[in-house]
Amino acid sequence: MAVKIRLQRHGKKNFAFFHIVVADSRAPRDGRYIEQIGSYNPNTNPATIVLDSEKALAWLNVGAQPTLTAKRLLSYEGVLLKKHLQGGVAKGALTQEQADQKFEAWKAEKVAKINAKKDGLSKDAAAKAKAAAEAEMKVNQERAEALAKKKAEAEEAARAAAEAAAAEKAAQEAAAAEAENTEA
Repeated sequence: MAVKIRLQRHGKKNFAFFHIVVADSRAPRDGRYIEQIGSYNPNTNPATIVLDSEKALAWLNVGAQPTLTAKRLLSYEGVLLKKHLQGGVAKGALTQEQADQKFEAWKAEKVAKINAKKDGLSKDAAAKAKAAAEAEMKVNQERAEALAKKKAEAEEAARAAAEAAAAEKAAQEAAAAEAENTEA
């Protein structure tokens, strides 16, 4: 029986997440499996991987073959490195303490990279939000200036109309007074 470590698709259309399972290679993709060893959610940034490293390593040691994507996930989580280091310990190339030190150093570097990426993403999001707020303030200021200009023009037009009406009334009064003077 050929045993594979592979992904089982779940979720909905255009928003999938995956279970990492150990299954017979002849079983359907989303069908029967032997054991579930983790999950993978590519929808988050960075992708969320939850993996039982000990179970995955145990299955690799008894001959389970990971698919290409599962192999990348196992490598990302350090399971393949741990298997490689255990092979070195078995051959006598290094001691268990040296292997553990190498793995811990690799894991610390990996965690630092992930945290740096998360920090960069949060800084980018903050910068984008600040730029959007500044752009909105600029648009609001332009709108306020346009409204003030329009209001000033309306007031000027009303003042001109009032002056014109006052001038017309004065002209009518002057014409009426002149008409009275001519009659008298």
